Amino acid sequence: MSLSVLVVDDEPIARRAVVRLLRDDVDIGDIEERGDGAAAVMAIREQSPDLVFLDIQMPVMTGLDVLASIGARQMPATIFVTAYEQYAVRAFEANAVDYLVKPFSRERFADTLDRAKARLRLARGGGSVSAEQLLQTLESLRQRDNWLERIPVRSDEAVLLIDVDDIVWIRANGNTVQIHLNGATHELRETLASLAVRLNPRHFVRIHRSAVINLRRVKTIHPWFNGHHVVTLDTGQQLRMSRYQHEAFLKLVGNRKED
Repeated sequence: MSLSVLVVDDEPIARRAVVRLLRDDVDIGDIEERGDGAAAVMAIREQSPDLVFLDIQMPVMTGLDVLASIGARQMPATIFVTAYEQYAVRAFEANAVDYLVKPFSRERFADTLDRAKARLRLARGGGSVSAEQLLQTLESLRQRDNWLERIPVRSDEAVLLIDVDDIVWIRANGNTVQIHLNGATHELRETLASLAVRLNPRHFVRIHRSAVINLRRVKTIHPWFNGHHVVTLDTGQQLRMSRYQHEAFLKLVGNRKED
């Protein structure tokens, strides 16, 4: 079985990583790359690849927009790629859609590719899941715009409603999080992962496994050791950014469209 593959991602580094891993697989034939959603739609319609690696977070036309434009019944087998462990991942798991979360390991990539190939062997050209499942997934993901606007936290004997725009950064602390404002800190009994998925990713980004920052409060970014960076917020707080957070870095330097 020789499969044609289309890799869609607006980050050249991310595309090359997928292509490099694909070339190690004997079942993979032609590999095409596209850097934006519009080009992806054209390639899918003109070339009908067997398999598509589709990034979700792309400017102008997202991966979900690509899916909507092509239509579930015409969409090739698809492996979605995301930098965020958000509602998207939950929807994928619920509907058995293949996905990869950046950064992914070689082993995780191989397992995902093997599942896609197994499905294609059973129904060549039939897509990675049924059209109904893809449509359900798309509808679930379109609800992602219902982001939190205010967060209730306990303050003495009262409940304080925090405007998310006032948040400077959030720190994980076991099964709780510390919400840092300008001059105040509040604790919320919730994990960072569950809170992060409810925050607008255009405004909030996870720069480390234990830290989420408000992009609009970033003042400077400086290189550090071994590919890491230090992010300075407008309060003077300095936080280390993981070298694996490429998506976060691109947002911080302004390569992504903001609201």
